[in-house]
Amino acid sequence: MARCSNCKAPLAPGSLLCAYCGNRTDVDLKGIHYYTTHENDTPRRCPRCDIKLKTLDLKLNGRFLIDRCEECLGIFFDPGELEALLEATVKPVAGIDRAGLEAINEKREPNQYPIAYIKCPVCSQLMHRVNFGARSGVIVDRCKEHGLWLDGGELRQLFEWMKLGGQLLEQQRQEQQRKEADQREKEQRQKLKGYEDEPSAFGSFSEPLRSSDPDLFEIIIKAFRFLI
Repeated sequence: MARCSNCKAPLAPGSLLCAYCGNRTDVDLKGIHYYTTHENDTPRRCPRCDIKLKTLDLKLNGRFLIDRCEECLGIFFDPGELEALLEATVKPVAGIDRAGLEAINEKREPNQYPIAYIKCPVCSQLMHRVNFGARSGVIVDRCKEHGLWLDGGELRQLFEWMKLGGQLLEQQRQEQQRKEADQREKEQRQKLKGYEDEPSAFGSFSEPLRSSDPDLFEIIIKAFRFLI
């Protein structure tokens, strides 16, 4: 359990603010034993506080830079950085603790900010709100081109999600989706093949039409089958 860096009181899951002394504690980078802070060379600004972000070098497998707000402790990751950080920080797990995944979401504190779209620190366009993985309980703000934003405390939530097998659950979900998509495509192909194999309702006109415009031929056949 995370504890307040000031008075050592226990912090509620997913919370940065101590209920006893009001201190804001950095729980996200607690597992990162060493990092350096640099002034950012780009004009990236916090979408919550509208102050300049600072660059942190986490020193993971060499140079690993992320951008963080010193006020709200939110973090901006360039594309692929969050996934790389999770992989480098959390040891691989062999199984899925489904009860644990349910528990971390039940115990988690309500979001500290009202639901709203926020601007990308790079291009200032509104970002999309996206569920990160299966049952992580974390809604990230993502700019398709430049990266994603995590509010303070959400990185710690994703660390716990990984430890409980959340990534394995997400991989299973994606594999199931691929199988269902392949099955739908297979059924569609079989259905179209059935149309082609049956005697045509257009007699001698079918072959010239099929040869000249196969796509139009399939559309006409579908429409005909629907009407009869």
